[in-house]
Amino acid sequence: MTHSPRAIFIVLLLTLAWPASAAAFCGFYVGGGDAKLFNEATQVVLMRHGTKTVLSMQNNYEGPATNFAMVVPVPIVLQEANVKTLPKEVFDRVDMMTAPRLVEYWEQDPCYRPEKRSKSKRKSGMMDPSEAMSMSADVQGSVKIEAEFKVAEYDVVVLSATESTALDTWLKQEKYNIPAGAEPYLRPYVESGMYFFVARVDVTKVAYVDGKAVLSPLRFAYDAPQFSVPVRLGMINSKGHQDLLVYILAQNQRYEVANYDNVFIPTNIEVRNEVRDEFGSFYRTLFDRTAKENPAAVVTEYSWAASTCDPCPGPTLDGNDFNLLGADELSDADPWGFTITRLHARYTKDEVGEDLVFVAAPPVMGGREVHDADGALEKSAKPGSQNNFQGRYII
Repeated sequence: MTHSPRAIFIVLLLTLAWPASAAAFCGFYVGGGDAKLFNEATQVVLMRHGTKTVLSMQNNYEGPATNFAMVVPVPIVLQEANVKTLPKEVFDRVDMMTAPRLVEYWEQDPCYRPEKRSKSKRKSGMMDPSEAMSMSADVQGSVKIEAEFKVAEYDVVVLSATESTALDTWLKQEKYNIPAGAEPYLRPYVESGMYFFVARVDVTKVAYVDGKAVLSPLRFAYDAPQFSVPVRLGMINSKGHQDLLVYILAQNQRYEVANYDNVFIPTNIEVRNEVRDEFGSFYRTLFDRTAKENPAAVVTEYSWAASTCDPCPGPTLDGNDFNLLGADELSDADPWGFTITRLHARYTKDEVGEDLVFVAAPPVMGGREVHDADGALEKSAKPGSQNNFQGRYII
């Protein structure tokens, strides 16, 4: 029997609040004195078009009110024109747009069978959440300042180095307490000819909320054939496992990682009504299970046209958002033709051997109100004609 359901839905969005020890960063922090620094809630947005990459990142710093800096390996010598700061709100919009969704449906089915509904509930219960820098004489020739400039609260130098030990020494001689064992993490980047973006922060220009420095997100633009994010340096500050959220905006194109396994978050799971009050716990349990079953894999949580959604948690990304995230650097890109993909990586020091390298991937669908031939909702991703995949959970 067919029927036309009457349906209303409430969309609840999850902004993932992972523990402070479970955060990641494209570089690492170095701080004055004996400060033990760590970063949390890092988000990286990448806009890719041809060989042009615009990388935007947001990091929350927690530590003493002294000057500190961050170090990020970059493929070119960045100049002032290549670096901008962004409003934090644009990251909130990206996160809201791509976050797992809890939806509620009500429908009256004249063919309703209590025993089947009861069975479904028993299954769903299983998923319930239980000033200028200078070089000292002994490192001259091994470390070179390629550029220096100021951007908002950041005093920036871009360095090149011929030896990782020299770079390590240079940073220490600039009165920063480099985490123990940093040199081996620096070595692969020095050997591959990368440069080092060092941003020293004047804390007198930084706002604090609940004792935490709120840094202006940074945006870099560069042209390089390889499309990647340097995650190895972030492990220097690791307190255990770390989580990294990467959002990739590209013209009608989904991306995944080329050098690690790729999996999709399970979707279209029916959950009990109580999950509405503990969705964060439920989703973290689901992600924990997915990560445990797929060690070192990168999880795709969302891939959809960036200017639309179904269901929509709020306003979609608009032209201003696209420009903030890099479209203003891409003169031949269609600002309304972007696909946004959300990738979630979890790893420990022992599991990270390489940086994340991204590769274009074919479109996928999943997590929509679509049934298979037997009437069951699709539970994972499958090939499609366009990107329509999301983590979606149903009351």
